[in-house]
Amino acid sequence: MKAVTWQGKRDIRVEDVPDPKIQEPTDAVIRITSTGLCGSDLHLYEVLTPFMTPGDIVGHEPMGIVEEVGAEVPDLKPGDRVVVPFQIACGRCFMCAAGLQTQCETTQVTSEGMGAALFGYTRLYGAVPGAQAEYLRVPQAHYGPIKVPHGPADDRFVYLSDVLPTAWQAVAYADVPRGGTVAVLGLGPIGDMACRVALARGAERVFGVDLVPERLARARRDGVHTFDLRGFDHEKELVAAIRDETDGRGPDAVIDAVGTEAHGSAAARLVQQAAAVMPRTLSGPLAERFTVDRLAAFHLAIDLVRRGGTISLSGVYGGSADPLPMLTMFDKQLQIRMGQANVRRWTDEILPYLTDADPLGVDEFATHHVPLADAPHAYEMFQRKQDGAIKVLMTP
Repeated sequence: MKAVTWQGKRDIRVEDVPDPKIQEPTDAVIRITSTGLCGSDLHLYEVLTPFMTPGDIVGHEPMGIVEEVGAEVPDLKPGDRVVVPFQIACGRCFMCAAGLQTQCETTQVTSEGMGAALFGYTRLYGAVPGAQAEYLRVPQAHYGPIKVPHGPADDRFVYLSDVLPTAWQAVAYADVPRGGTVAVLGLGPIGDMACRVALARGAERVFGVDLVPERLARARRDGVHTFDLRGFDHEKELVAAIRDETDGRGPDAVIDAVGTEAHGSAAARLVQQAAAVMPRTLSGPLAERFTVDRLAAFHLAIDLVRRGGTISLSGVYGGSADPLPMLTMFDKQLQIRMGQANVRRWTDEILPYLTDADPLGVDEFATHHVPLADAPHAYEMFQRKQDGAIKVLMTP
């Protein structure tokens, strides 16, 4: 089959690889019909290269048609249409029962000290072959895949794999009161969808912050009060502008949908880049233990949120963090929630929104649809924010 493989920093190729097969009785194999390119994939493209191996199959946002199921997958059959969550969870352990599927005790990558295994996402998360491919082996298929009806285009359901539950959890963790206010830092796919979810769940005002014109324009069309970072000489001016809109207090909650790619510390970027080009025996320990995060967005969230407010982190951070302003965080009595989205915890709440009325705008959410063969160009375009690329879907 054809699959998108990682070969090195900014080196993504489409290659022929062996077809996946049933290996365990709880496996399924699906034929992928659509697969997303995620902002997290860009971390593999550059920042997290020390944890990758040439030939790794990437991607974690698939949907498709079941081709084959193992003996212990009673609720799926060939021909079923399914969306596959980006994390692999058993549905039976203590953590899954608690709604923390990203901490699944069956698939935890204990050798790396990490949580549940993820599709296509470095050795830290199990080095499981990913979903930017023609076919995908799905472990724990008795629980993970979400059955969806035949009929509507893939765009209606594919975001259940990652974008929708990640944005939903970001808003849920932000705990925005009905009629309250929330600022979303970063209007990429997750930030954009978080704005839509926040409005749908009753937020009175949503403030969106970014510096990409196409992202800002798109959010404005959805009723978001946008702030262009390029229009401020210092973040203090941005904070003051948003506080002016919230009776001088700041928003009730801030969602950081940027993570480690925030424009910020030049020193932090230098360390990340150095780790990416060092020999693998050295780069992994450097990145894991000593790399500082580029925390510009997180620091902005701490400054911006009102006293007693909540910060929700959905942007991915990796490595060890810069010193945090603990005095400010304690003095402002902030609540902070974070983590990978627990997909199956939220899907029953999300599905009623995926109707013909399309209140979240999923049918038109993708800005680009490209064949899988064009993956190298799609990665480059998405990373460089060219051609208005906000969300890219690939078709094998």
